[in-house]
Amino acid sequence: MPGSDASDLIVRSAAPTDAETIVDFNARMARETEGLSLDPAVLSAGVRAALADPAKAIYFVAESGGRVVGQLMITHEWSDWRNGDIWWVQSVYVHPDHRRRGVFRALCAHARQQAEVAGAVGIRLYVEQDNSVAQRCYARLGMGLSHYRVMEEMFT
Repeated sequence: MPGSDASDLIVRSAAPTDAETIVDFNARMARETEGLSLDPAVLSAGVRAALADPAKAIYFVAESGGRVVGQLMITHEWSDWRNGDIWWVQSVYVHPDHRRRGVFRALCAHARQQAEVAGAVGIRLYVEQDNSVAQRCYARLGMGLSHYRVMEEMFT
């Protein structure tokens, strides 16, 4: 897969035909960032459910040369304090052959523009605390650390 030139990037909403690529990219991301092997059947069902129902999530993909080279997923959080929707950026992945070429920047700009058009009040994301590379990337795009910490209880 040759490297992309940012000038040929097309960012668009993902379609059901992108499911296989999104599943592959999510599996790669889990291995790269957290050393996890995701259950392929569960992952595939989750991606397909999101693609079928925009209330669950919205995927944006970046294409170069007719191939999907990056992705970003948006989920929604209602803020009663702000009387508006906060868009959460998740499932970010750029194929290794296309990194450091403006793919994520283009995806993020597209998501931000779509959020503003939709009337969202902000964009958030979470980042692994030791992933300094990603943190620097997000800071260059204008994001800053908030005063919140994420706590969770996952049901398995």
